[in-house]
Amino acid sequence: MFPKNFKFGFSEAGFQFEMGLSDVDKNTDWYRWSRDPENIKNHIVSGDKPEEGAGYWDLYSKDHDLAEYIGMNAARIGIEWSRIFPLSTEGVDVEVEEDNGDLLKVKITEETLNELYKLCDKKALNHYASIFNDIKKRDWYLVINLFHWSLPLWINDPDKRDRDKDDAIGNCLSRDSAIEFVKYAAFVAYHFGSLADRFATMNEPNEVFKTCSQDKRADSYHMRMKWFVEAHARSYDAMKQFSDKQVGIIYANGDVQSYKNLDDNLKHEVEFEQRYSFFDALTNGNVQWYVDACERNNLSHGKSQRSDLANRMDWIGVNYYSRNVVSRTENGYENVKGLGYDTGWISYSESLDGRAVSETGWEIYPEGIYNILMSYHNRYGLPMMITENGMADDNDIYRPRYLVSHLKNLERAINDGANVEGYFHWALTDNYEWGSGFSKKFGLIKVDFRTKRRYLRPSALVFKEIIKNLGIPKEMEWLGEDKFAPSSSNMGEVAQENEEKTVST
Repeated sequence: MFPKNFKFGFSEAGFQFEMGLSDVDKNTDWYRWSRDPENIKNHIVSGDKPEEGAGYWDLYSKDHDLAEYIGMNAARIGIEWSRIFPLSTEGVDVEVEEDNGDLLKVKITEETLNELYKLCDKKALNHYASIFNDIKKRDWYLVINLFHWSLPLWINDPDKRDRDKDDAIGNCLSRDSAIEFVKYAAFVAYHFGSLADRFATMNEPNEVFKTCSQDKRADSYHMRMKWFVEAHARSYDAMKQFSDKQVGIIYANGDVQSYKNLDDNLKHEVEFEQRYSFFDALTNGNVQWYVDACERNNLSHGKSQRSDLANRMDWIGVNYYSRNVVSRTENGYENVKGLGYDTGWISYSESLDGRAVSETGWEIYPEGIYNILMSYHNRYGLPMMITENGMADDNDIYRPRYLVSHLKNLERAINDGANVEGYFHWALTDNYEWGSGFSKKFGLIKVDFRTKRRYLRPSALVFKEIIKNLGIPKEMEWLGEDKFAPSSSNMGEVAQENEEKTVST
């Protein structure tokens, strides 16, 4: 059973859900990136237009009605920096304290907020307030997330990048953009602090600093990561000036395993590089990983232990979809193709472990959600929420079993002591899935993108029963196997079995 006050809800991001009817937001790097002819030609993006999306900006009340019908009592809503500040805020002066390249303080005052208000889009600010008020009048728990990959054009214009040097979108944070983010974060906390139950500064920053440059070396990865660590820490400080609500961060996670569990040292090395280096900085101020990277590259740096970064996390948002299976190479390590997130390299129907696979080519691995939660719990002991979990499955072949098996493992983690306070499904409706466009269907609710009509998928009713029962009903326990084979394989086995019976008869 889940606790009585447990939060069951949905997650979504502004750019991926808002557009489709009115008020198209053309002021983001991703809007421009998605329409770039060269990107479309090279299959970097699908060519689908985000302005033809689900239309949550206009249909939010209807979507909230559907979520309420399913039984949800919470929502994690991502807002767009570019909607609130379509024009640059760089002209609003703030006092900045630095030391050897370390961003120690960004001073935000009431005067700063007044100057920012003059620049903000009041219509967008009021519209977000309407969305949040619709959520709060239903007595739901509201998590407001400030950043989900897309940046205002005045921060990052992909047309100005050097295509010859870097094919990535280039939306890495820098010193200057980190300072602008702090201004934005303080402004949001001031205006929406009375409506939010919790804030997240960023969703999956690790996916950004991993892919925003073609330089994939671990040292470069950590040097890019440092700006996101500092942007969060300085935003945390600024937001706490104007709101007493908890502030955390949402991270993308794979359950890291060495191939065939033969190299436990590699597992721990990869977990630290990809996960704990980031969180150690924001819990105990340890940035030795950054200092080491700078020294190996003969670059100047600040301190390896920073009190200005420590204790800047009130809660952790855990996004989980699959596992990362790794093996050593001469230059480090690589993901094993055919397992976890890299199953799509081999087949879209079955992993090397005989497990079913989503339409994104991700192996369905429910045990991983338990492993991830217990790992965070044992290392940090902070409150957590599952802020994304789900799968692309247009015909809803696997999603009912995906839901039951993952929630079973989530319940097991809670029973074993993990402080998990909510589960937010990705997603309530189908959406614009970045480079894949509208081809990957993550919604409990199917969307006809032409008419904007919504249709409940069967998995929505499975989720409804789980919420109503605060756990997996006995009648559904059979769906909760951790390992289930692809439907095609099952059908083949049934056909072969029937054929053998026919022959014997």
